Amino acid sequence: MAQKKKEGSADTASNPSAANLSSDESSLDHTSPGKISSSSIPLGTLPYEMFENRLRKMLRHNGRWARRQSIEAFRVYDRDVPQFPIIIDRYRDDLVVSILEKTDALHAKEDWQTRSLEIIANVFEIDRSRIFVRIRQRVEGGTQGAGQSATGAIKKSEVVEAGLRFEIHLSGHLDTGLFLDHRITRSLVRAEAAGKRFLNLFAYTGSFSVYAAAGGALTTTTADLSPVNLEWAERNMRLNGFTGREHRFVETDLLRGLDDFEPRSFDLAVLDPPTFSKSRRMVRDFDVARDHPEMIERTLRLLVPGGVLYFSSNLKKFKIQADQIRGAEIKDITAQTVPPDFRMQRPHACYRIVKK
Repeated sequence: MAQKKKEGSADTASNPSAANLSSDESSLDHTSPGKISSSSIPLGTLPYEMFENRLRKMLRHNGRWARRQSIEAFRVYDRDVPQFPIIIDRYRDDLVVSILEKTDALHAKEDWQTRSLEIIANVFEIDRSRIFVRIRQRVEGGTQGAGQSATGAIKKSEVVEAGLRFEIHLSGHLDTGLFLDHRITRSLVRAEAAGKRFLNLFAYTGSFSVYAAAGGALTTTTADLSPVNLEWAERNMRLNGFTGREHRFVETDLLRGLDDFEPRSFDLAVLDPPTFSKSRRMVRDFDVARDHPEMIERTLRLLVPGGVLYFSSNLKKFKIQADQIRGAEIKDITAQTVPPDFRMQRPHACYRIVKK
């Protein structure tokens, strides 16, 4: 039966990379300015000045921290003022602005979005052509949406993270291709990868594979259902010089395709599935809340005894069903893996799972 350790507890004996967290961004003195209360704001108004002041404060706060860490891609603002349900991520010289759809009368006014974007451009001293907007609609289980720039342009770019290069899509895609909230998790994988055979499941654009290769992984296997994602992952690997035959890319339905891999053929793995996935090519719909114990157990069969699996979910209020996962020691490392620029919202749950 699986054991679940207390969240955030240190265990450097079982996790060699945990000893390095003191020098990682997770240990920075990064006291957040905190959320804004809307109780004192008159009804029927949108506090544009409050939004602008808050945005300036967060740009100074997170911008200073990012410069110290040589981070090019980071979150600046995350719904801090309740009347402005906006998320702003900076990617070097560009901004990705995600606007969460509102249905109340105030936000039905056409000019609130225009005025908000004008404030953002002014605070960042950036041309509107470098602001890429995504309108995210509220749907069951989360949000979804499509994005385009303020001028309608479609743009790809590149950022450097921890000395590694990544292709990002600023528009024309649901997201950029680099999940910023997993910056620390990627560094943990890199720290453990030397001499390991690495497996990346639901790999998306392969950022974990890039980190594993950079950490000295003996082999990497990057698996995803989407050929488009795998091509993107391969480009990311090539950007960093990882082009050998030891780096494989596997297109497979992971609910069925795990059986295609040899048991005990990997030492280190990442399992970061979507919250929900529906495809005609899949045997059945995937629901992480329902299916994660089976998926974790099937992944553990592919690891050698003592092998390590990093499992993550961005489902809100996700709780792992540890009592349904056999033959593993489970440690909640969520608190260690949430970077300072995401501390106001818990973006994911993360677990380090060791096969017994």
